[in-house]
Amino acid sequence: MMRSDKMMSFVLTLIGAVLMSLDPIFIRFSGVGGVDTAFLFGLFTAISMPIFIQLRDPRGLVGAIRESGWQVVVSGLLMLGSAAGLVLSIKLTSVANTFVILSAAPALAALFSWWFLAEITQRSTWIAIISVMVGIGIVVSGSFQSGHWQGDALALFAVMCLSLNQVQLRKYQQVSRMASVGFGGFFLMIVMAFFTTPSSYSAETWLIMAAMGLLTAPFGRVLSQVATRYITAPEVGMILMLETVLAPAWALLFFDEVPPTASLVGGAIIFVTIAIYAYSAMKSVK
Repeated sequence: MMRSDKMMSFVLTLIGAVLMSLDPIFIRFSGVGGVDTAFLFGLFTAISMPIFIQLRDPRGLVGAIRESGWQVVVSGLLMLGSAAGLVLSIKLTSVANTFVILSAAPALAALFSWWFLAEITQRSTWIAIISVMVGIGIVVSGSFQSGHWQGDALALFAVMCLSLNQVQLRKYQQVSRMASVGFGGFFLMIVMAFFTTPSSYSAETWLIMAAMGLLTAPFGRVLSQVATRYITAPEVGMILMLETVLAPAWALLFFDEVPPTASLVGGAIIFVTIAIYAYSAMKSVK
């Protein structure tokens, strides 16, 4: 592997984390949440991805899907599982419970990578993963509470789907990342349409969610999926945990919400861990 490839993959994942960390800001401004957010994200993603594939992929939309094979559909279904599981989990248990369970994504990705790809996760990566999980535990420590087991189970289901998708995309390099996200958005739109009333949305809601669903949200996911071609799924999952640091920072910037001390301490641990790991990983590549 070329040093430049690994460096670019880290950069792409970082950019993806930044873009996805903006999701709560768009959602807050839009005035909707839960299944409505999932439906609108799915709708606009299903619109934007085919257009960009047709414009940017030399194979065209049909060619990209054909060469991606059945794996692109599986990837879309796994994306549906992770998104739907997350939305329903937050409705049935505390947000803190959900985030603690989601922090296990890099660890699960490491286990799935070993199981399906025979990739052994390095000790340094495991140490970083544990450190990130500790940081997230500190972030949510002030609001952690006993939630309903159904919600916790759905959060676990969501994180398993997310981790499996990262591992699958690393194994099947030919899968179009934009097509994968596009299928995920399409499936999400279809499922969530049964639980929403789009006619009740204001024009402002449509415009704000269009900006999120057409641009930042899907491309954040595409970039993180592209990175799996050159760095391992656990590494991608760990770097994406930066969302938990960046989201409170955006809330402070846009809504003057001052994060509690626990969030600052936990966020600092997460940020420093990922920065040190990325720097060390880059130095180790010839």
